[in-house]
Amino acid sequence: MATHRIAVIPGDGIGQEVIPEGLKVLRTVQEIVPGLHLEYEEFPWGTDYYLQHGVMMPENALQILATFDAIYFGAVGDPQRVPDHITLNGLILPIRKHFQQYACVRPVQLLPGAPCPLVGKTPADIDFVVVRENTEGEYADAGGWIHRGAPQEVAIQTAIFTRAGCERIMRFAFELARKRNKKRRVTSITKSNAQKYGMVFWDSIFREVAARYPDVEANAYLVDAAAMNFIRCPEVFDVVVASNLFADILTDLGAVIMGGMGFAPSANLNPERTYPSMFEAVHGSAPDIKGQGIANPIATIWAGQMMLDFLGEAEAAARILRALATHVQRGTVRTPDLGGHHRTSDVGDSICAILREQAAI
Repeated sequence: MATHRIAVIPGDGIGQEVIPEGLKVLRTVQEIVPGLHLEYEEFPWGTDYYLQHGVMMPENALQILATFDAIYFGAVGDPQRVPDHITLNGLILPIRKHFQQYACVRPVQLLPGAPCPLVGKTPADIDFVVVRENTEGEYADAGGWIHRGAPQEVAIQTAIFTRAGCERIMRFAFELARKRNKKRRVTSITKSNAQKYGMVFWDSIFREVAARYPDVEANAYLVDAAAMNFIRCPEVFDVVVASNLFADILTDLGAVIMGGMGFAPSANLNPERTYPSMFEAVHGSAPDIKGQGIANPIATIWAGQMMLDFLGEAEAAARILRALATHVQRGTVRTPDLGGHHRTSDVGDSICAILREQAAI
């Protein structure tokens, strides 16, 4: 059996608290599933590293990471010490862009027992995936800032959409809809009534790509209508594809309807597997609760499950997802965000215990 080498970057804030629980679960499933071999190497990159060295990660960091099969990431950001635009652009965005992790896959799935703020909605209603274009669009870092501090000060931020970038993320979304084999529906999200160049370009390419998938229903929403329908009728969605910014915002909303930010996992994929992919929670570093040991680690554990699935370890991934679902449905171990009093480590211990319990059946 192959050995999968995992680069671990806990990062900042609660990333340093939830990653150990994710690793705890991965090590437990490794004990259970024959032939599953995982090796880890941890890197101390983040805000503390920046304050010591003036950079978020060393100059050769990307060359180091390229030798791994996957990256398991905690969170980044500590705005009281370093501005967010420095931490984000110094660590996570270079990794996504350099390794062509253009498909950010974010499930919006309500597990039985998870708290849902939508009255009358059940797990059958909330089960879709948002596919975020992850390397260009509004996060392309194109623009300029001139005459700083002067009356004529000007800042320009330009969104960049390329045909290649749009086509590949849309093809990925349609292929995913086929694999999911549920509603077989892809919904594109734009704001083309107001942004008549980039977003109309996106719409045009979406229609072209959709024509190549006659077996998959294709439709489109403006982003404001999509936000409304995430709340009003989430059951209409199957696979959602959107630009970098719109998908980022919508998946925070998706996290809330699936139980809260502590539930939402994310996979930054290089589908061609030329480079390592990166797996992380949707949530950030939550500096307001860091160091208290009360962060919900479910999203990070779920991200680890997605990592195993992408690496081809289907049995181990299925075991973790089943254990996660059992843990949530039992509801006996809950962190404060879910109205409980348990600690981050208690959740990891609970899921590990369930893994062992289910393996013994």
